Amino acid sequence: MSYETIQLEMRDAVAWLTLNRPKAFNALDLTMAKELCELSIRLGEDEAVRAVVITGSGEAAFCAGGDVPGFAAKLDALPALLKEMTTYLHMAISRFAWMRAPVIAAVNGVAAGAGLSLVACADLAVAAEGASFTSAYTKIGLSPDGSSTYFLPRIIGVRRSMELYMTNRVLSPQEALDWGLINQVVAADELTDTVGALAGKLANGPTEALGAVKKLLLMSPNDTLESQMERETRSISILARTSDGREGIDAFVSKRKPSFAGK
Repeated sequence: MSYETIQLEMRDAVAWLTLNRPKAFNALDLTMAKELCELSIRLGEDEAVRAVVITGSGEAAFCAGGDVPGFAAKLDALPALLKEMTTYLHMAISRFAWMRAPVIAAVNGVAAGAGLSLVACADLAVAAEGASFTSAYTKIGLSPDGSSTYFLPRIIGVRRSMELYMTNRVLSPQEALDWGLINQVVAADELTDTVGALAGKLANGPTEALGAVKKLLLMSPNDTLESQMERETRSISILARTSDGREGIDAFVSKRKPSFAGK
């Protein structure tokens, strides 16, 4: 199945999603929001998918945020349009966050607005040296969407999140790394290979266990110590019944490399 604004490519067990509106700096419009939502559901239901990469087309932008020129052309209908767009976008982000497959942001250029949100909600993020990160919402008199007000304070803290939103400061890749927003910075021509190697490693890992880690970390800010430990107990006991759990234990005691099937 083909999509209008997103390229989907399966590389073994890794789904590569390329935001594909390069002339618009891969800005998010209603069509892209809908397609992201559809893909998040489709990939989450596909047991063959064991890692997901999100990147942008071209070298200039990962995602420049919402399609502001498109907004300007529909000012009277904009409130309803934004409600519709964020409904699809937020559903997509929720599905990516809760799916068992790790999600990696390969940031090839500008990540602004909703693009910054996509970086924040990813499980891991690798950026090219020419990338940049900014909120930009209040610059046009709007407030954030796309989950960044949930994820950013947890990743970089409230003070730094407030600075990004209120001053629209632009972070370099090294600053984003120092703040903890991303995991790694690489040369632009190494981004695809670096992310491919990372995604391949994760896709060959114990997928159910990786998904359990995602769930535990998502829930931890909302739980007490005791309730979080109860979640840990239930999770690890469930994983002990899985094929990969048994394979991992057997491989450890047998002093061999485990062969995980994602089950």
